[in-house]
This record gives sequence, C-alpha cells and structure tokens, in this order.
Amino acid sequence: MVPVVIESTSRGERAFDIYSRLLRERIVCVNGPIDDHLSNLIVAQLLYLESENPEKPISLYINSPGGVVTAGLAIYDTMQYIRCPVGTLAVGQAASMASLLLAAGEAGQRRSLPHSRVMVHQPSGGARGQATDIAIAAKEILKMRELLNGLYVKHTGQTAQRVEEVLERDFFMSAPEAREFGIVDEVIEQRPAGEAEALLASAAAAKLF
Repeated sequence: MVPVVIESTSRGERAFDIYSRLLRERIVCVNGPIDDHLSNLIVAQLLYLESENPEKPISLYINSPGGVVTAGLAIYDTMQYIRCPVGTLAVGQAASMASLLLAAGEAGQRRSLPHSRVMVHQPSGGARGQATDIAIAAKEILKMRELLNGLYVKHTGQTAQRVEEVLERDFFMSAPEAREFGIVDEVIEQRPAGEAEALLASAAAAKLF
C-alpha cells in the first residue's frame, strides 16, 4: 500500500501518493529490482523534472539490489543526458547495476547513509540453444563487462586493472569503504542543514495519511 499525502492549499485539500509528493521536491526513488518497467518510470521522471527546471538539482534515492543491465543503462544514460545535476544517495543497499547509478551522480553530490551496503560485480547471464547462439551470447556479455568496467573507471577514479580485479566476484563494501573506492563522495548521517530547511518549508502544509 502506497501512503497518501493530503496537502492544504488556498483552493482546499489535494491528495497525492507519497512518490508523487516527493517528485514535487525533485526526489526520485529507485526502489527494488531494476527492470524495464522501473527504468521507464525513472527515465520519465528525470525528463519531466528537466522540463520543469533544467538548472535545478535532482536527488536520486537508491535502495536496490540491481537488475537488468540494459534497464540500468537507460537510467544511467538519462542521468548523463539531462542538464539537471543529479545527486545520488544510497539508502539501504546499492548493489550490482544500482551501484553504478550511485557512482554516476553529480561529482560532490554522491552520498550514502552510514549503514548502507554497496556491492559491485561483473555482469552475469545465461544462454541456451545452438552452440553458435551460446557463443554470440558469451561474446556480448564480455563486451558488456568491458563497457561497465570502463564506466566504473570513469566515475570512481580507480585504475582499469583495479576495477577488473574487484568486479571479478561479488565485492561488498560498507559506506566508508564505498567512499574510499570512489563510488560515493561522502557518508552522511543527517540531511545537510540547507536542504532540511528547504524541505521543511515546502512540506509545511502537507499531512501524511
């Protein structure tokens, strides 16, 4: 069940689901496995917020075990495509493809809550059918691994050799370890004061039901 927010205005009261209310504050949530459906929703929200104000930052809150690589890359490419700076925040976990989205946030605005976990690894997949089809699938997944390794190198500042070594198997990191690796810029326990004041002012008329 999705909570509903009742907001009082000069014209009366309006009801929003909680995610629509957060969208008004330019907060987009990546919750759960990343599949084509979730990817389409996130891409649409990012494009909408850019159309509203192309200069104003967007906050991407991530709590995801990862998912389909191509679905994640659609979100990644949209983050790079739009003009709005996109800050990222790990809330709970950012694993697999979700860790790349976390790392791809605006420089200086990639954050993690203190007890979030981050996990990186190489892409995985399966193939069935004729030997030729299996060979084609294997070649494609190797190309995808090379692509993803390059993106981690770009956003973390690690060497290609280090990234390849780390992504060879599931590699789990605490929030401070993710900061050391270059996936996030800082670990925070509380919302920065300026952001908190702005959010409180905006939400003063809202009531949660």
